[in-house]
Amino acid sequence: MRLRQAVAGYRAGMDAALLAAACDAGPGERVIEAGCGVGGALLAAAVRRPGTRFVGMERDSVAVELARGNAELNALQDRVEIVGGDVERGFRALDLPVFDAVMSNPPFFDDPAALRAPAPEKSVAWMADGGLGAWTAFCLKAVREGGSLTLIHRADRLADLLALLAPKAGSFRIRPIAPFADAPAKRVIVRAIKTGKAPLILLPPLVLHERDAPGHSAAAEAILRGDAALGWN
Repeated sequence: MRLRQAVAGYRAGMDAALLAAACDAGPGERVIEAGCGVGGALLAAAVRRPGTRFVGMERDSVAVELARGNAELNALQDRVEIVGGDVERGFRALDLPVFDAVMSNPPFFDDPAALRAPAPEKSVAWMADGGLGAWTAFCLKAVREGGSLTLIHRADRLADLLALLAPKAGSFRIRPIAPFADAPAKRVIVRAIKTGKAPLILLPPLVLHERDAPGHSAAAEAILRGDAALGWN
C-alpha cells in the first residue's frame, strides 16, 4: 500500500497499522472509520479485507482529498468511499445506514492542559474537542446491534473507554500493546459488540520489541508486513 501524507502535521504510523490489523469484518460487510485522516488505517484494512466495503469519515478537508487520492492510488476506490463529516455532529448527520462494524483511533487528548506544546498542524489529530465521549457516542450510533466496535487508544484511558461504551455495548475483548515484555502497555485495542453480553476477556499483549534484538518482535513484524492479523482469540 502507498500513502500520500501532508509534509507537516500528523502522520499515520504504528497505531494505524495495528488498527487495520485488528479489523476482522467479513466479506460483504460494511465498515466505517471515524476520523480516517488520509486513510492510513482505512486503506490498510481494505487491503487486508478484499471482500469488505469501507467508508472513511474525516472533518479536515485537506485530509479528505488526500484520502480520496490514496484510495485511487491503491486502486481501492470501488470499495472505499471518503466522506466529509464531524464526530461532534453525530452519525445521523451523515445520512447513512448503520454499519456492520466501526473502527477508530480517537484523538488521545481532550484536555488542552494535558498536551505539551504540539505543533499546531498536529493538534487537530491529537485533541478531541468533544472529548472521548463524543467519539464513543458516534461509534455506538454508527453500528448495528450485534455489530463490532474496534478502537485503539492510550492504555491509561481504558477505564474511561469501557465506561463510555458499557451502557450500549459489551462482550469486550482487550488487547494490550506493550513496547517490551517487561514494560507496561502504552496502548490498548478494545473490541466491543453492540448489545453484547459476554464476559470481558483480557487477551495476551502484543509485544512490539525485544530487549536483546533490533527492530520489531517477530509477531509485530508479521502484523506490520501484512502476513498476520491481530486476532481476537
